[in-house]
Amino acid sequence: MATSAGGLMVCGTSSDAGKSTLVAGLCRWLARRGVTVAPFKAQNMSLSSAVTVDGGEIGRAQAHQAYAAGTDPVVAMNPVLLKPTGEASCQVVVMGRPWAVLSAAEYHRRKPELFEVVLEAHRSLAERFEVVLCEGAGSPAEINLFDHDIVNLRLADAVGVPAIIVGDINPGGVFASLLGTVEWLPAPWRALVRGFVINKLRGDPALLADGCAQLQGRTGIPTIGVLPWLEAAWVDGEDSMALERPLPVPRPALADELDVAAVRLPRVANATDLDALRLEAGVRLRWVHDAAGMGDPDLVILPGSKATVEDLGWLHRRGLVDAIRRVDATVLGICAGYQMLGHRIEDAGGVESRAGEVQGLGLLPVQTRFHPDKVTRRCRGRVEGYAGDASRIEGYQIHHGRVSPEGGDPFVVLDADGVEHVDGVRVDGVFGTTVHGLFDADPFRRAFLERTAARRGKRWVSDGVALATSRDAQLDTLVAALERHLDLTAVERLVERGSAMAGDSAR
Repeated sequence: MATSAGGLMVCGTSSDAGKSTLVAGLCRWLARRGVTVAPFKAQNMSLSSAVTVDGGEIGRAQAHQAYAAGTDPVVAMNPVLLKPTGEASCQVVVMGRPWAVLSAAEYHRRKPELFEVVLEAHRSLAERFEVVLCEGAGSPAEINLFDHDIVNLRLADAVGVPAIIVGDINPGGVFASLLGTVEWLPAPWRALVRGFVINKLRGDPALLADGCAQLQGRTGIPTIGVLPWLEAAWVDGEDSMALERPLPVPRPALADELDVAAVRLPRVANATDLDALRLEAGVRLRWVHDAAGMGDPDLVILPGSKATVEDLGWLHRRGLVDAIRRVDATVLGICAGYQMLGHRIEDAGGVESRAGEVQGLGLLPVQTRFHPDKVTRRCRGRVEGYAGDASRIEGYQIHHGRVSPEGGDPFVVLDADGVEHVDGVRVDGVFGTTVHGLFDADPFRRAFLERTAARRGKRWVSDGVALATSRDAQLDTLVAALERHLDLTAVERLVERGSAMAGDSAR
C-alpha cells in the first residue's frame, strides 16, 4: 500500500500539544516553495467539521490545513471522523459519510476493517501530491490502543514515513512527557521517531539547551525546534480544549463595544462559526454556562450541537431557557441552536435521541424532524433585508434535522441548483438558520453587527478586518516562527527520507 510520496508523521505527547498547528504551518511553508502537499489525519475525534468539495464531512482542522496548503479539502484527508453523541458513543463518519453509531468497545473491535480504508485514503493522496503530512491523534503511547492503532505510529510504519513528536511545555513536565512517550513505544515504532519539537514556550529557549541535550542522550533523538507561544496564529480547533483559547490580541473599539454571549453547550459543534466575530475590534465574545452568567448581552448565540435534545435539556437545567426568553438582545440560533429555538423537535426514529417529541424554546415558528440521511453540502444564498454585498453569504450545512418554517419572515434564502428556498427565519430580533460559516462573509457580518448594536441604541463600527486576510496573516506568522525556531533543513531531510522509506516499503 505504501507509495513513494514524501511524507512525515507529526505526533504529540497529548491532545492540544500543537500537532494541528505544526502541520498547518508546514503545509503553508511547503506550498510557498512550490511543493504540492496534502494534510492527512487518519482518525479524528471532533465536533468541529467541514464539508469538502466532494460533499463529504471531515474534521475542521484538516480543512484549514488544506487551505494552508493551497488545495481543496477532500474526504481522503480525514477518512475516519468520530463525532461523540454521548459519554460512551460516537457517530463514525467514514470517507465523509455516516457509517455507524458505536460504543467505544464496538468501535475498537471494528478498527481493523477501517485500517484498510485509511491506507487506501493515504495511497490516493500520495498519488496526487508530492508530500503527505500525517497528523497523529492524542498520544502515540496509548498502550491500551497499540494493537488496533490506525492513526499514529502503526500507520507511519505501514506507509513508510518517519515521525516527530511535539510536546507542550506550557503545563510543565515536557521532558518527562517526551521521554515517557518514546520509552513506552515498541522498538520498531521507536525507531521511526527522528525528532522532538517543544511547543508553546513563554521564555528564553536557551534555558532548555541542557534539558534537550540530556533528552537526546537518553533517547538518541534530537530536539529540532523550540517554538514560542504564538497569540497571533491559530488553527481551527478540533476539540473543546480550543474553545477558550484566546485569538490574536484584540484591537481597540472604534465606537461602542458589543457584548456577545455564546451558550457553551456540553456537545457544542462547529464553534468555529464564531471565530470571525472574535476577530472584530470592539466585539467581546464570551461563553455562557448558566443563567447567572448571561448578564445583559447585545447578542446571544445558540451554536450547533451533536446532541440537540440532550443539550436542550441541559439548557432547562441551567436556567438558560428562561434567561434567553427574558433577555433584551438579538438572538441567533445556528443549526441545532436554530432547532432549539423552534416549537417542536421530533426524533421518532431515534436518529439522535430516543425522546420522541420535545418542546423547544418557542421563539421561532419552526418545527424539526430528524431523518436518518445526513445533509452535508456547501451552500450559497442571500440574506433577506440586506442589500448588495451584505446580502450574499456562502457556507455549509451538516445536519440530520430537517427544519420546517411555519411562519415568521425569511432570514436566509439558499439557492440550490437555481431553485431558491427559505432556510432560516426571523421574528423581530430572533434569527435562525442551518448555515454554518454565516459570519465568514465580511460584508454581512459587519452589517449584522451594526444592526445588532443599533437595536440596543449603540453605534458599532467595524475596523474593516477581513477573515481571509486575517487567516493568511496568522499562517504567515506561523511560518515565520517555524523559519526562525524550527530546523527546517532537518524537516526537509525527514520528508525526503519518508519518500525513500515508502519506496522501500512498496518494493
